[in-house]
Formats: sequence, structure tokens, C-alpha cells
Amino acid sequence: MDKATFLGIGIATVGIVGGDLIEGGKIQALFQPTAFMIVIGGTIGATMIQFPLKTFIRAMKGVKGALQEPSDPSHGLVEEIVRYATIARKDGILALETIVPKASDPFLVRALTMAVDGADTNAMRETLEASIHHAEEEAEDVAKVFEAAGGYSPTVGIIGAVLGLIQVMSNLSDIAKVGEGIATAFVATIYGVAFANILCLPIAGKLKQRTRGEMRIKELLLEGALAIQQGMNPKVIKERLSSMGSHDEDGAGASATKAAA
Repeated sequence: MDKATFLGIGIATVGIVGGDLIEGGKIQALFQPTAFMIVIGGTIGATMIQFPLKTFIRAMKGVKGALQEPSDPSHGLVEEIVRYATIARKDGILALETIVPKASDPFLVRALTMAVDGADTNAMRETLEASIHHAEEEAEDVAKVFEAAGGYSPTVGIIGAVLGLIQVMSNLSDIAKVGEGIATAFVATIYGVAFANILCLPIAGKLKQRTRGEMRIKELLLEGALAIQQGMNPKVIKERLSSMGSHDEDGAGASATKAAA
């Protein structure tokens, strides 16, 4: 569980609701099922129109990743690559043929398999960099779904408010109901703005951070496989890759790296 995500949502909710209560508002006035249905349903529908269904489904599954605390697998992967480099340096790169399929990361398996099969260095780099770029684009599409939802949500909230005001206008003869109706109508606007700025846009930003971390891990694996192919000294490989891994501030879960491979 990503504590920052849940803590942030909690602080934002308490701050907004608490501020309303301090100003004399009533918490029950903020609960309007119809406004919620209009905002959430309208936002989801508009977002689904913009993106292919498979991208939208991947985005919904991606929420789980944003709510989980990321781990940093770079240290373990560097040690694993150094072990492979030591074997290749001692017994030749073909000695990795039976070991490679057991590598902990699918992208590393692919990279080392190409090295063992005698792929040209330039061909390896071009092929694997293209794979990294493709994985990055797919991950960015998921973040864009939430960015789009964050853009639509406030507007749908305004639509909900206007619909509420239409109902108010039909009851102008009862002044008491007019005031109450106007207050209720603007709850949809609150829902729209809050949904965008407390959930959708922050989740999009967090997913982009996770993607950057995952791509750095893939670049680390690529450089490690190329170093093994070139017969580089394991100590030099460790120093180089450790330096790359030290910049992985965003963190990237091993499971997320596998999923994007």
C-alpha cells in the first residue's frame, strides 16, 4: 500500500470537508447521489469515447499499481547481472545458455538470449530500445486516460449543476425550495472538481513517475546485457550499473517491470 497516496487523499478530504464544517456547512449537504452519478458516469463515458476499450481497461487495472508502495529492484538486478557477467567472463557467454531462462526479469531474459545467440551489438540496442519505447508509450497511454478524466470531470460537474438549476427554475414559486435547490445543484460542480484534482490528475502524475522508474530499470538491464556481450569486467559492470540504479528515485516494482516487458 502506498502510504503517500492514501494519506494525501485523506488530508485533502479532511481539509475540504473540515473547512466546510467550520464555515457552518452541513456534511449531509455534500452527499447527493444524483450529482455523483452524473459526474462519475459522465466522466467515465467521455473518457471511454476518447480511448480504445483495451486502453481504458488497462488504465482501470493500473489504479492498483498507483495504490501500491513501489520497491526498488535495481540493486538485486545489478547483483544478478554481475553473476552472469562473472560466468560469461570465466566460461564464455555460451555458458549462460541454460541459465538465462531462469533470470528474474523477462526483459533481462530477452536481452541475454540475444547476447547468447550472437546478436550484433547495434542490432541488440536498436531492438531492445524499440521495445523499451513501446512499453513506455503503452504506460503513458494509461496515465493519459486519467489526465483525460481529470479534464472532463469539472465540465461534467458543470453540466450536473446546470441540470440541477433547470429543476430549480421549475419551482420558482417556492422560494424556500429555490435556495435549497441551488445549493444542491452546485454539489455536482464540487464533485467534478474534486474528482479531477484529488484523484484523476494526481493518479496520472504518479503513474508517470512509476513509468519513468520502470524505464530506467529496463535501460539498466539493456546496458548490463550489452556489457556482458562485450566481455566487460564484472567489477566495471557493477560500478556502471550501480551508478545508473542510484538515480532510480521513483522506484519501480519488479512486478510492474515484468508486466511492461
